[in-house]
Amino acid sequence: MPNVTSQTWWESTRDDTARLHAWLYDQYRGEVTAAARIEGVRDRFATPGTRAYRVLTAIANQERAHATWVGALLAARGLAIEVQTKQDRYWQKVVPGIADLETAAAVGAHAETMRLERIEVIASDPKAPADVRAVFARILPQERFHARAFTSLATAATLEKTANAHALGREALGLV
Repeated sequence: MPNVTSQTWWESTRDDTARLHAWLYDQYRGEVTAAARIEGVRDRFATPGTRAYRVLTAIANQERAHATWVGALLAARGLAIEVQTKQDRYWQKVVPGIADLETAAAVGAHAETMRLERIEVIASDPKAPADVRAVFARILPQERFHARAFTSLATAATLEKTANAHALGREALGLV
């Protein structure tokens, strides 16, 4: 897929049922794995009782709720609720740079900001399928919190340090 904006990507995905369903499966897998990934970061780098530990726990719990909501969307569309195996194009580019809480948070901030961009496009699209739009409108405020929270746990230096890996991850996804 050539590089596209979130708007262009969404319009082509929205209007093709097979692509939309494949993307919903990607979202389900992403939400399920995000919760575990964030808890792994929390358990490795954050001290219980600290703000970072509490924030990461809250984000992981919200990601788990998002998985439930996307799973319900799959079920309502008559699709199996399953985590499909697929090569992870983005995370393989960014995870190797994680060395501490601040770099993990910077990676999270970049990823959540990228995801937020797509969710805002979907939630504001009057042509989006009503069920999809409703679920992602529900997810939107929590994703805004995730982007802010990860950014607050990162530093300017770690955000800059991880920017190149994020750019490579975006490129692997075909996003400009």
